[in-house]
Amino acid sequence: LKAAKIKTLLDVREIANSRRAGFSKNILAAHLSEAGIGYIHMKALGTPKAGREAARRGDTKTMHRIFEAKMVEPEAQLALAETASLAAKGRVCMMCLEHDWRVCHRNIVAQHLTADFGIKPQHLLPELSA
Repeated sequence: LKAAKIKTLLDVREIANSRRAGFSKNILAAHLSEAGIGYIHMKALGTPKAGREAARRGDTKTMHRIFEAKMVEPEAQLALAETASLAAKGRVCMMCLEHDWRVCHRNIVAQHLTADFGIKPQHLLPELSA
């Protein structure tokens, strides 16, 4: 994140908990703060439970349908506008549980940011060690 000059990490998980060490909301926020990176939990841009269940089953099409339905809700629209505002002020990065952005709801959020606000995302991929 530092190499990508990220100013704020937007956690777009509906539930910001994790079994993975360091990825629960408070611990993650503290580590990011130590690194000079802000943290915002954007719960309104998280996948609803039914969508998460569909994703776990590998039913990406159903997950996308459920998430697109959520994106028209006022709370999600406000969070999307807030995300665009934050992106206009400095580099932001969205994160959730899914590794591959191409099958993740982050991609849907990114598409809405492009269509609604003209923001073109850059997808960050981890460095792969040999």
